[in-house]
Amino acid sequence: MSSIYETHFWRENFEWKTPHSINYPKMPAYAILRNSSVYKPDKVATWFYGAEITYNELYLKVTRLANVLAENGVEKGDRVGMLMPNCPQGIIAFWAILMAGGIVVNLNVLYTKDELRFLFDDTNMKAIIVYDAILPLVRELNQASAQPIKTVFVTKLFDFMAGTPKSSAADLGLKDGELHFSEVLETDKIWAPPLVDIQHDDPAVIQFTGGTTGAPKGAVLTQYNIVATAFIANRWCSDFVDNQTYNRRRTLSILPYSHIYGEACGILYPIFQCGTIVILPRWDTDEVFNTLNAFEHISYFPSVPTMLQALFYSPRVDEIDWHRKIGYCGSGAAPAPLTLIQKCRAKDFNFCEGWGMSETCAMGLGTPNANSFKPNSVGIPMIDIDLRIVGPDGNDVPLGEEGEIWIKGPIVMKEYWNRPEETAAAFEDGWLRTGDIAYMDEDGYVFIVDRIKDLIIAGGYNIYPREVDEALLKHPKVADAMVIGLPDEYRGETVKAYVQVYPGETLTAEELIAFCRESLAAYKVPHQVEFRDSLPRSATGKALRRILKEEEKQKRG
Repeated sequence: MSSIYETHFWRENFEWKTPHSINYPKMPAYAILRNSSVYKPDKVATWFYGAEITYNELYLKVTRLANVLAENGVEKGDRVGMLMPNCPQGIIAFWAILMAGGIVVNLNVLYTKDELRFLFDDTNMKAIIVYDAILPLVRELNQASAQPIKTVFVTKLFDFMAGTPKSSAADLGLKDGELHFSEVLETDKIWAPPLVDIQHDDPAVIQFTGGTTGAPKGAVLTQYNIVATAFIANRWCSDFVDNQTYNRRRTLSILPYSHIYGEACGILYPIFQCGTIVILPRWDTDEVFNTLNAFEHISYFPSVPTMLQALFYSPRVDEIDWHRKIGYCGSGAAPAPLTLIQKCRAKDFNFCEGWGMSETCAMGLGTPNANSFKPNSVGIPMIDIDLRIVGPDGNDVPLGEEGEIWIKGPIVMKEYWNRPEETAAAFEDGWLRTGDIAYMDEDGYVFIVDRIKDLIIAGGYNIYPREVDEALLKHPKVADAMVIGLPDEYRGETVKAYVQVYPGETLTAEELIAFCRESLAAYKVPHQVEFRDSLPRSATGKALRRILKEEEKQKRG
């Protein structure tokens, strides 16, 4: 390859403190926590509804659980599942699994029984850590499995919350093979990590893709990937973090830890920089406002556009001095509508957009700082990221032209779990083919156009759904929008829009179609509009168009 992309010219836009490259240590990932516990042992590591755990306490709890895992047969390379909402137990479990040499299997509490059955069978987990509400489902799956999970650790969500009575194994009615999470931490007295030979290229996490097409695939992320992610995230945010005293370093952690975005930015990054993780188990707008009001300052808030919409369209929005309250807010997983950006700017609240994948530890592209933000751009390639924009012929396209993002770097996964053919298809000469269509401008800023597999072809024209989504979102009454292609005998496919309007607003399909004609070519304008109370999105705000397509398929029989 010989092209403009080889020059890394986008580095001219790096912050002055941001290095072009980092020498990542080839250490076990759990050393990140160990280092922070040594450096700031008395600093509060987690806050959960008033309950605080210091770094020293957190490290000791992690060490104890790692030994309990080893005592219950977990060996290097064994898979251990995590199935619970955000809570201190999830953070303890994450680090303990890595310390024991196991592989973290992230599982979403919103998965259906069939989805969990597939993932259980695919990973053949040795142990799993769950919260009590989902225990009956886990028991049912275990009983029906040819390879049942040997050890199930059970916790009650609020066992680590201040002012609530602690549960016991007897309270939860635990059976053989089921252990009470808190009780094993209290009884085990081994305070040194298990002696496991962990190498930098060993698998550390299996992160399943959202399954936007077909069965979900497990991206295998190595110890080195995890370490590199923490280093890159820390240096990328250095302009904001270095000026914060340690006591002011707090991350508002609401994104689910079962998603790589929540794990990387809600666990890895704050632990690396000795910050306090302010944990909320789910999104509740009033609860978020109450939490923000409880702290003088939040240094980092990883978010998605739907979260920011809920805050800035809330009647409570003026309770917060946004300029002073939150130091740095990142937004990802879905594009932020221009109307939302303008609303945030009107409150002097700046956020940066970024792009990443399960396959890249949620890292990849980001706005170098809020003052160099370009609307609709996900920023520039981060530290040590090599990136190409490639055309259908396999050659790099010129700046400004659309092509597929190909990426290399220390954050790129090792492989897909148990999927050698799909792994081979995902890589080309060491480059990960992302499936995302984008273009790069003359400053190195990347603009995501759409997913290759979501492309609509109508009358021979290529239509990127995301472009139509954004046109719809410009209407002041539209809160959310999503389009798909429907089979059409004459045009091949035709565009259908699904639209959610703001509460109290009324809008007709005719008005919306006429609005789109003002900014879209005729062949891109939706032919059908369906209004809904909500649209299918993942826990991190990603459009789940496959659900809409499946619904339409069922309608047609």
